[in-house]
Amino acid sequence: MAHFALIGRRLVHSYSKRYFDNKFCAEGLPHTYDLLELATIDELGYVIEDHQLSGFNVTIPYKQQIMPLLSGLDAEAKAIGAVNVVKVHGKQLIGYNTDAPAFRDTLMPHLKPYHTNALVLGTGGAAKALGHVLNQLGIQHTFVSRTPDSRSIDYREASSRLASTPILINATPVGTYPNVYDMPELELKGLSTKHLVYDLIYNPSPSRLLNEASKYGADTENGLGMLYRQAELSFMIWANIKE
Repeated sequence: MAHFALIGRRLVHSYSKRYFDNKFCAEGLPHTYDLLELATIDELGYVIEDHQLSGFNVTIPYKQQIMPLLSGLDAEAKAIGAVNVVKVHGKQLIGYNTDAPAFRDTLMPHLKPYHTNALVLGTGGAAKALGHVLNQLGIQHTFVSRTPDSRSIDYREASSRLASTPILINATPVGTYPNVYDMPELELKGLSTKHLVYDLIYNPSPSRLLNEASKYGADTENGLGMLYRQAELSFMIWANIKE
């Protein structure tokens, strides 16, 4: 039996335990998966020891904060600068990023020739993974933040660019359960039937952002497929399974 978990600060919205419990049951595996809320990343060592973890997923706000605590990084995680999967080798913690390939796999079926540039809401670990993928695909992108700096713009400017930017991606937690009536502070009137709006939120499904975007005829995608794909890739890492 092996023990796995998701660590984050607030996990009431997460479907990860449901996914892995069903997977382990279907495959006849005696493993366990728990949702472990950490008030700070400093609690990580105690949590790993107390729960005898063989591996774990990482979510908001620890995808970047965890990196100094790791013994090593997979090449893609190092390039991205964020980790969402950790494999435990004795006292060694090795970090990986499955957000990027999972996002790539779920984005590609939606792409059209005119999807050449994007607005990415957020600047955290998930946004870094998305930016990495967009770079690989040759899609120009701009990050959007409530506190913009030299690498991002604010929501007011993003609203003015939306009509000429056919991909909009929400990589923030705004609108996640239980705050289902919230949505990013973005004016959506620039949306059209040529827009793709991808919201990493999967609970609720659809999010308020996707509900509003659909009124303009935009193609929409939520984060559930990405969640399941990155979870599958996570388990392959923990179990040393190669595709």
